[in-house]
Amino acid sequence: MIDELYTGSISLLKKLIATPSLSGKEQNAAVIIRDYLSSYGVGISTLKNNTWCKNKYWDDNKPVILLNSHIDTVKPVDGWSFDPFSPTEKDGKIIGLGSNDAGAPLVSLLAVFLFFYDRQDLPFNLIFAATAEEESSGKYGMALLVNELERVDFAIVGEPTQMKLAVAEKGLLVIDCTVHGKAGHAARDEGINSIYLAVDEINKIRNYKFDKVSEVLGEVKMTATQIDAGFQHNVVPDTCKFVIDVRTNECYSNDEVIGLITRILSCDVKPRSRRLNSSGINLDHPFVQKVKSMGIDCYGSPTLSDQSLMPYPSVKMGPGDSARSHTANEYIFPDEIKKGIELYVDLLSGLIIE
Repeated sequence: MIDELYTGSISLLKKLIATPSLSGKEQNAAVIIRDYLSSYGVGISTLKNNTWCKNKYWDDNKPVILLNSHIDTVKPVDGWSFDPFSPTEKDGKIIGLGSNDAGAPLVSLLAVFLFFYDRQDLPFNLIFAATAEEESSGKYGMALLVNELERVDFAIVGEPTQMKLAVAEKGLLVIDCTVHGKAGHAARDEGINSIYLAVDEINKIRNYKFDKVSEVLGEVKMTATQIDAGFQHNVVPDTCKFVIDVRTNECYSNDEVIGLITRILSCDVKPRSRRLNSSGINLDHPFVQKVKSMGIDCYGSPTLSDQSLMPYPSVKMGPGDSARSHTANEYIFPDEIKKGIELYVDLLSGLIIE
């Protein structure tokens, strides 16, 4: 059955590559996923561009495992040698936008769901969810769906990790800072230069070290990434704005980090969002223990996924390589998908969770 599901997965992946699904505009890709599930007789639920379904013999008394990945892509970057929206096979690869991130994990998890779909002896329930707006952290993807799903006890998020297990991932804060000075003529010793004040504030960020360091994710990392001030060469600017990119670990909530930054800095601090927290799982979880028993590497991921929106234990795992994501000539090896399906099946077979 796995061979049949693998063949279908490759065909489905090619259809998805050929269907532009930029984040926020995934409606056509959603139709493809829905038609594919319906062709197997699976009943589906939909909400905007999100699609989800449950295993045939659902039992309210059993724990629930969510299999999730996303159908949206980023915009193609410059430098493509091929049409990013045309699945191209060359040198043993399938080349195309979204082939690796997250087409391969998506079709692999869908195949795994179908593998277990009509099993009556499962010790758990399964939900498969193909979601939108992951790449843009939009409000109509997992952020919307998480309130619609049945009880979930554990989630596997499909992202390209080379089928290694990400047991934690860093959260994200983007913070807009505004420094106020006083305008004056540059030729005279007038005004209070907001750029100089901003440099002092940025140096505070640059030199600050958070006390709590994660064993899997390391330190909280703060980086000044943008700065803007002035409108004319001979005017001392009275306002300077800069942006801080903050990657949080599981030792701090985003609210805690915002509070600390507010106390560190003397300028105006305004976070764009608070909801993309660090996420992870207890290393004693049965799924993690089974992964370790099979000799699979576990690590902490620096990149963000829909895990950040999930209020239950979750891991990130999938075929492909994160280093290929968002690059020109993005690709996947078909054999990575087959091995991914087989490994997912092995890990879920006989898994007991509470």
